[in-house]
Amino acid sequence: MQKVLAQIEEAQQKIQRIQQELEQKTVTEESGGGMVRATVNGKTELIELTIDKETFATGDAELLEDLVIAAVNKALHTASQMMQQELGAATRAAMPNMPNIPGLDLDNPFGE
Repeated sequence: MQKVLAQIEEAQQKIQRIQQELEQKTVTEESGGGMVRATVNGKTELIELTIDKETFATGDAELLEDLVIAAVNKALHTASQMMQQELGAATRAAMPNMPNIPGLDLDNPFGE
């Protein structure tokens, strides 16, 4: 039991390190063929939004709103997948001999 608790503590420390590293990683997604680009960090925070100037010239506010929503949602989804993969890998590596606990998914430790 003490070995399992030590593995859990080690996994928690590794997860904290990875979460700090994820803050520095970014993903960028676009919509409208590059008319709108959204950049999100590994903590799923929107850190940059770029809108092509020609997009404003159309005067179509509804189109622009849709493009912003699409780009941000794509970037958030990609960042979430990146976070899940890295944290899942860290959890599996830190606790390779973890017994099967019902409801605990080491590949998806945060249920996302």
